[in-house]
Amino acid sequence: MKEIKKILVPLDFSDYSFQALEYAKAIAEKFNAEIILLNVVEPVMFIADLTMGQINIPSIESEMLQRSEEKMKETIDTLKNNFKVNGIVKLGKPDKEIIDLANSQRVDLIVIGTHGHSKVEHLLFGSTAEKVIRRSNCSVLIIKPVSQS
Repeated sequence: MKEIKKILVPLDFSDYSFQALEYAKAIAEKFNAEIILLNVVEPVMFIADLTMGQINIPSIESEMLQRSEEKMKETIDTLKNNFKVNGIVKLGKPDKEIIDLANSQRVDLIVIGTHGHSKVEHLLFGSTAEKVIRRSNCSVLIIKPVSQS
């Protein structure tokens, strides 16, 4: 079995991503692996009208980035006494940023939660997890949603 030294956990701070983090913690504990948390804030685009195209709204983005940084710090604070953990917040497309970070950090495993989108949502938007699986150079563990009932 391949040794696992680095585990990447994409977080959107939803229950789904925190369920994936629980799996990553168990694996990290077993292999004494580092956990790398990644939150990706997607650029906010506003369609002004058909002649202007899309307009970027930097003030909303900076506010979203600041909130994500705060949530990331809170999450790291809950883990840092028991795990080697780092957190990164980026602006971009989630699947691209996940793959780029996994490659640059030489991650051994990506543990990612899935939202369980409806078939229509999946057809229209695709799945970040699915895109990561297709493009990843390392193993990917998909954590399906667990009902809270």
